[in-house]
Order: sequence, then C-alpha cells, then structure tokens
Amino acid sequence: MPAPQPLTTKQRAYLRSLAHDLKPVVHVGKEGVTTPVVRDVENTFRTRELLKVKVLDTAPESARETGEALAARIEGAILVQVIGRVVVLYHPYPKNPVIKLPG
Repeated sequence: MPAPQPLTTKQRAYLRSLAHDLKPVVHVGKEGVTTPVVRDVENTFRTRELLKVKVLDTAPESARETGEALAARIEGAILVQVIGRVVVLYHPYPKNPVIKLPG
C-alpha cells in the first residue's frame, strides 16, 4: 500500500465532523504505545475507518506524541486531530472506502 496522502484542510474538517459523535474505542495507559495497543488499533480499523483513541493520564507520552506514534506504526493510518487527551485516527479501507473525502 502506498504512503497515505496528506489530508487537505477541507478533508481534515470533514473527518473531524464525522468523528464528533464517536466514543473512544481504544485506551492507551501507563505502558504507552505497545505492540498490543497497535494490534488493537489495527484490528479496530478492520471494521471502521475512523476512530478515537483515549490517552489516559497515566500514559508516558502526550496525546499528540501517542497519536503520531500510532500513525507511524500503522501503515496507512493518518492522524486527523488531537483534542485534549483524545486522538482521532483515519485509515481508509484499501479496496472500497466507505468515507468519501471531499476533493
């Protein structure tokens, strides 16, 4: 899979609007971004293209650092937004993306 293209401002805003009502489905705790956490996020991306990750207060890194680390370790994942301790990640389905990004 080729490296993901950077999101435009319009695309990022669209994804943020879609993520608004989502609840965090993965939590990063005191161990930080470990292989099991990465595996959990990858498994979650099999059933959804957009997800929120909650970075707990006990995590060793900031939410931004955690989001960047997850995006770097998961092929095709893009960091959309960080608000407080919540990270929004996007990973389009390889063959038939459900989320159609604006041009």
